[in-house]
Amino acid sequence: MKSLTEQDRLDLGRMVINLLEEWGISTPDQVAMLALVAEKTGRSLRCYQDDTPLPDDPDVLKRVEHLLGIADALRTTFPRNHQIGLHWLQQPCKRLRRRRPVDIMLEDGLSGLITVRTHLDCSFAWRESERTD
Repeated sequence: MKSLTEQDRLDLGRMVINLLEEWGISTPDQVAMLALVAEKTGRSLRCYQDDTPLPDDPDVLKRVEHLLGIADALRTTFPRNHQIGLHWLQQPCKRLRRRRPVDIMLEDGLSGLITVRTHLDCSFAWRESERTD
């Protein structure tokens, strides 16, 4: 992700916290998913919805990029029913070794976010394969 301004990080923080809440991700799991190890409470996460920009940390910003990419891929994969995308995140997926996508994102960290995004977004998967060839 390119260098972001404080306002960019503020906007991204609002978007990603709202997204994770919409997905039903608990506060401790939001902290883990975003690699915000210093954050421990809902109140400290709430500041990202109000007036505090996300940390200027490449790992945090990379995770945000993938979470927003997953959200976008869910919208295009399930364009007529938003609830199906939320349901998909919570159900074991045969192509993901019968693991729930939300568990993959939580348990496998950044690589889990990439796995889920790659599964949902063929154009992202193609771009990633081009980088490694």
